[in-house]
Amino acid sequence: MIHTLELKTENLHGSFNNEYKPVLTVSSGDSIRLQTPDIEWGYSPSKGIDREFFKSAVNEDTPLHPMIGPIEVKGAKPGTVLEVKLNDVVPGWYGTNWAGGKKSWQNDTLGLTGSERIRLDWELNHDTMTARTEVGKRPVHVPLNPFVGLMGVAPEEPGVHHTSPPRYCGGNIDCKELKRGSTLYLPISVEGALFSIGDGHAAQGDGEVSGTAIECPMDLIDITLTVREDMQLTMPRAKTPDGWITFGFNEDLNQAAAQALDEMVELISVLHQTKRTEALALASVTVDLRVTQVVNGIKGVHAVLPHGCIAF
Repeated sequence: MIHTLELKTENLHGSFNNEYKPVLTVSSGDSIRLQTPDIEWGYSPSKGIDREFFKSAVNEDTPLHPMIGPIEVKGAKPGTVLEVKLNDVVPGWYGTNWAGGKKSWQNDTLGLTGSERIRLDWELNHDTMTARTEVGKRPVHVPLNPFVGLMGVAPEEPGVHHTSPPRYCGGNIDCKELKRGSTLYLPISVEGALFSIGDGHAAQGDGEVSGTAIECPMDLIDITLTVREDMQLTMPRAKTPDGWITFGFNEDLNQAAAQALDEMVELISVLHQTKRTEALALASVTVDLRVTQVVNGIKGVHAVLPHGCIAF
């Protein structure tokens, strides 16, 4: 069955809480089509039309990323896994990113502490798959790579949880590999899963080094949600058109890398029926460790195993 979720205040929230009421209940295997607002909680359908701004439908002190949901999935229960298949991801016509303006890891590293905060407004061209802005009155173009930055199920822990850091149940992962054709697997820790999605990105480099990608609304996100009782996970995992991905999240980048690697070694040992030491040796010659982002408090690393690189 295919469901549609409208972009309206009643369907939006800006934090995680396992007590939030679902805005939609679906069966396992159902698809949902939806739109998401930009990071400033606004949306414009086309150039020349002013943005409409939305608010959170729940009582939140400091909502950050606007998310659609929560979506309840029948049959989802703690210990199972939610499969999120990204059938289509279509960005809107505009986006924005920022840099500078406050004391941060980036500014300290680059000697930019106290620097002026700048905003770049981008126009997105679907035909050429490029984004255009101006820097110093000069036109600049970069390639589009639209993906969804934030997908997660409700955490087991009670209370309100900020959207910024990624966590074991997903959330603000900000991995540019999670684009059309990819599938994200999330460990479920509450009844119904309570899945939420948002934070559209038109383009981003690994690291997201200024703190923002090209933050954009999404004109269409088409997903299929399936409960997997044949999988057991404690961390998110993904299968993309290019390969398998495992994740690590920690305040310490080394610890995040170690977690992503540990998850990948486990995956290789299961996929190819090897010992963990054998899987580690194979990982050392096939797997890439990439810095997902360093800007959300909890840093992210993802390990990438290309399809077909290990053949028995």
